Amino acid sequence: MATTLTGERIEELKQQAADHFWPHNNPAGNMDDDGIKLVQSGKGVWVEDVGGEQWFDTMAGMWLKNIGHGRKEVADAVYNQMLDISYTPGGTVGPTTAELSGRIASMAPDKEARTYFVSGGSEAVETALKMAKQYHKNNGEPTRYKVISRRGSYHGATHACMSLGGGGVGAPIHFGPLMPGNIHITQPDGYRGLCCSADGGCNLQCARDLEVAIQHEGPSTVAAFIGEPISAAAGIHVPHPEYWPTIREICDKYGVIMICDEVITGFGRTGKMFATEQWGVKPDIFTVAKALTSGYIPIGAAIASKKVSDAFMGEDATFRHLITFGGNPVACAAALANLDIMEGEGMVENSAEMGTYMYEQLQTLYEHPIVGDVRGGMGLLCAVELVKDRDTKESFPADAKLPEKIAPLMNEHHLLGRPGNSIYLAPPLCITRDEVDHLVSQVDSVISKLEAQL
Repeated sequence: MATTLTGERIEELKQQAADHFWPHNNPAGNMDDDGIKLVQSGKGVWVEDVGGEQWFDTMAGMWLKNIGHGRKEVADAVYNQMLDISYTPGGTVGPTTAELSGRIASMAPDKEARTYFVSGGSEAVETALKMAKQYHKNNGEPTRYKVISRRGSYHGATHACMSLGGGGVGAPIHFGPLMPGNIHITQPDGYRGLCCSADGGCNLQCARDLEVAIQHEGPSTVAAFIGEPISAAAGIHVPHPEYWPTIREICDKYGVIMICDEVITGFGRTGKMFATEQWGVKPDIFTVAKALTSGYIPIGAAIASKKVSDAFMGEDATFRHLITFGGNPVACAAALANLDIMEGEGMVENSAEMGTYMYEQLQTLYEHPIVGDVRGGMGLLCAVELVKDRDTKESFPADAKLPEKIAPLMNEHHLLGRPGNSIYLAPPLCITRDEVDHLVSQVDSVISKLEAQL
């Protein structure tokens, strides 16, 4: 139950945040009506601010609040675990951590998988990269160190992760040279891609670009390929049905470890527990974080197939890697409670059903001339791209300042999200049909008012 705050206390907190809080990916100090909001409670797809106003969470927090806000079961699980043991010393493991590793394996494409727990998505990807490189070293191929990723992808905010694709927040333009050994290839793009088009004319060259890169770099130097099943940062383009099977075939041909970044797509977001199930492919390693606890407590993991984990058996082959909060029993207790809710209430199935419905309803937005493309159709993961010219697919230039124009309109309609040239829609998986209708109608109104301004 949220504590009722007085007006004086609210202003005091806002001032403290304006003076001392450094928000992620936002201008520091902006706590006015159009800036950072002070929120204190939530339920389902809704978040309540300190003034009692209700806001619709259009992106499930940061692509993670899959079971929705305000689930007391998770809080109870965390509380009970803290009463037992809140941190397990080196050389020990708690029951919740052991149980969660088995639970994840039972859901994973490889039922004999092993889970290496960390604190979040960036750590999970860093772990997967190190794991892939040492895998080859343990197998007598120490020259394999290069990693191939796709231009425009986002795999985390640390320097190594930022070097993978260079997409999303923290673009390398701000932080100097990328780390060496990172090779970038074509990103699947069904709207503007050179090898993929909306009319179905895909020639799979975006997948075969991987083989070209491996041959160019030399197979004996390439450790891994990494990609999101559906890249959020690159605009939510659902790939051709044969894209991932082709990538799997190429990786097998050249002995390259295939890493799938399921930090956003994992745990029901696409209407399957893991997105790779959509195409029947099995990664060598896949990474998760966000929705493993639905954001109630930080957690992450790199999940290795038996083929990979078997290469680390024995003292000489030990994975010399350590994360302080990896496998924290409290976080694992939250994850188990989260998975109980997700499976017990059929949220993965609801994601598939409501995702299809939302995608269908979003087609009405083509009535607006500035709507160039509506993407999605695979679970609750959609994007509405706004363009200057629909026929030519010309984007709005930076000086049009679309984010600055859309943000106050989203505030007016009480929508929490990420304004930009594309409007991303990835609500909690517990969303109802009526809530989908409300969301689509509000986005419709935002675009109408934006058109009037433009």
